[in-house]
Amino acid sequence: MRKFVIGAVAVAVVGAGGAAAFLGMREFPRHAAAADAPAPAAAGIPVTPGTVVAADVPVFLTGIGSVQAYNMVTIKSRVDGQITAVNFAEGQEVKAGDPLLQIDARPYQALLEQVQANKAKDEAQLVSAEADLARYTSLVGSGYQTRQSFDQQKALVGQLQASIKADQAQIDAAQLNITYSDIRAPISGRLGMRLVDIGNIVHAADTSGLVTITQTKPIFVSFTLSQENLHKIHEKQALAPLVTLAYGGDQVTRLSEGKLAVIDNAIDQTTGTIRLKASFANEDERLWPGEFVNVRLILSIRKDVPTVPSQTVQVGPNGNYVYVITSEQKVERRPVEVAAVQDGIAVVTKGLSPGEKVVVDGQYRLTEGARVRLEEPKAGPAG
Repeated sequence: MRKFVIGAVAVAVVGAGGAAAFLGMREFPRHAAAADAPAPAAAGIPVTPGTVVAADVPVFLTGIGSVQAYNMVTIKSRVDGQITAVNFAEGQEVKAGDPLLQIDARPYQALLEQVQANKAKDEAQLVSAEADLARYTSLVGSGYQTRQSFDQQKALVGQLQASIKADQAQIDAAQLNITYSDIRAPISGRLGMRLVDIGNIVHAADTSGLVTITQTKPIFVSFTLSQENLHKIHEKQALAPLVTLAYGGDQVTRLSEGKLAVIDNAIDQTTGTIRLKASFANEDERLWPGEFVNVRLILSIRKDVPTVPSQTVQVGPNGNYVYVITSEQKVERRPVEVAAVQDGIAVVTKGLSPGEKVVVDGQYRLTEGARVRLEEPKAGPAG
């Protein structure tokens, strides 16, 4: 009986082992297949891509300038009198010769009539004196008239002739004063604020003016640049007038385009700068006298140079570099040379070619050869 129990236990153990082995053989292919399957590809690092663009980029010098009127005139009275009419509105555009103010001309008209009467009287006296002189001339030779009387009559004729010339001068002066009473615009331009009202008495000796006129079309912008740039400016200006751009205070708003007109004849030794003046047509009047503007003097144009957004270029211990996106959606760290950064655009003179894809944003997580996932640029805030 004991042998029977031992044999039954042994059979049970062998059976259990066989079952375990059989189950193990059935599970093995599933685990082996799982081990042989390739691991899923790691997700790429999200970046914002961009394309290298060939563009014409200007080479320019920058400075701060002030807008100056092409001509500016302060209107003053050249005669004394009361203002009887104001023929303009403040801020009005006027042409040369347009009437502005009228000063009471009646006193000058009365003076004109008086000196005209004096001239007529002297002319009548001259006619009589010349007739007497003719008679004296015929009688002095025969002894019927003395030489002294003849000389006195001759002197009287000369005196009356001089008086007539003086009368004519007074007539001219009176007529000129009448003309000055009608004040007209000496130049075309825009009027400023009226400085005197109708009914006031004005004098030729007054230091204050009546109104100002500024010619704004064309207009000047005066600015300064470092003397180190003078030879470049002379060299380029000799070929053709240099294009000059005026920008607003934000350095983005372009106000007008003009041409360099004047290079000063001396350098300011105190500041080491040269003064220049550019002329602008200013047909839209975006430039205003007294305004401060940012000036760009264009020296030349770089033709078809590779450009990228300025944030594309990174700075490392060995200089500037850019992450270039390869066809395998990986990045290559490439050193570049940057000639200039202006208006948010970097001009790359070495290291990139037009059409290449680069990483514009998201570089902070990248390393050489990293896989990337391209994402569209985020839209800016509405407004």
